[in-house]
Amino acid sequence: MLSSLFVLLAVDIVGWIIFLAIGAIAGWLAGQIMKGFGFGLIGNIIVGIIGGIFGGWLLGGMINLGNAYVNAILTAVIGAVILLFIAGLISKMLNK
Repeated sequence: MLSSLFVLLAVDIVGWIIFLAIGAIAGWLAGQIMKGFGFGLIGNIIVGIIGGIFGGWLLGGMINLGNAYVNAILTAVIGAVILLFIAGLISKMLNK
């Protein structure tokens, strides 16, 4: 069982790199859209990765523009913008 998990992770390293790249692009775009709600470059990249997961869960494949990478980036940007908005509101509430 453990060896099959290791093989799955090792074989799919390109998938992980693409996943991180899409998250980085989405986080950067979300930071540009949500001026004043960002957390810096690294923070926005992390939000983009989490936003990709959140956007995928929220939208569930509703976006279909024909290109899987464009769909993934758009879904991740939408999720990241929502997360940046919520995180920004929480941050402002805590800093009062």
